Amino acid sequence: MRSHLLNASVWLLGLAALPGCGGNSPMTPSPTSTPAINIVGRNGMQAFSPNPAPFGGQAVVFKNNDSVAHRIILNDGNGDTEEIAPGGTSRVVTMPASGANYHCSIHPGMIGGVTAATGAPPPPCTGSYCDGY
Repeated sequence: MRSHLLNASVWLLGLAALPGCGGNSPMTPSPTSTPAINIVGRNGMQAFSPNPAPFGGQAVVFKNNDSVAHRIILNDGNGDTEEIAPGGTSRVVTMPASGANYHCSIHPGMIGGVTAATGAPPPPCTGSYCDGY
């Protein structure tokens, strides 16, 4: 009986050591282990914290700390969080290593930037999303 219990314990420990196949594997960062940019309100360049965010080349999430829904899109159109409910967290978005500018498509005056992986400031903002409120 003891040998059966010992074999079962060893087998279960071996399973626990195997890498997972879900969203928590190193290849797909989960929202809880990924840096976050906080949405703090509808206040132009003060709508996001930190802003600019030091996450060029990294996967990030947006955490909605406001009382209304938001949808964050990179100005070049390559990243889209889809709608984030109040208190919710977006899906993972990978920021360009060269930095980026982004806005809320529901509230276009909410604007933010991400510094380049090298630490350089975000690229110059061009287009209709650069004025803020």
